[in-house]
Amino acid sequence: MTDDAVPAGQAALLARIHAVAFPPVHRWDAQAMAALLAMPGVFVLFAQGEGIPPAAGFIMARALLDEAEILTFAVDPAWQGQGIGRALLARCLDEAAREGAVHLFLEVADDNVAALGLYHAAGFAVVGVRRRYYPDGTDACVMKREI
Repeated sequence: MTDDAVPAGQAALLARIHAVAFPPVHRWDAQAMAALLAMPGVFVLFAQGEGIPPAAGFIMARALLDEAEILTFAVDPAWQGQGIGRALLARCLDEAAREGAVHLFLEVADDNVAALGLYHAAGFAVVGVRRRYYPDGTDACVMKREI
């Protein structure tokens, strides 16, 4: 599996990883993943490293012009706490910069303490709130980092 091109069957793998990382109301199915993968500027990076399978996690982002946005980001709970999320986020910043982005945005549930900690540690700042953004009514923090 390479990060350069996502094989045709990749949407199902992405959906499987997403399903173990998120509660049912926040999960995206293979059809949603395929629709995202078809959008211009989308790239996917998989977990990598010695003994780490690609299915341990991924980050999907979109870079257009001078901005990039993390569309979704999932690490299998069995692999959390091992630096995979931090490494994926760093690689995403590098890839977005290579694509010409100077800002990276994301939305994260305001009750996702672990993700908020990761993003703050990586230099992201809250720049807004989307009220009742998620299907369960949870607010989303809009975060931004300069690249």
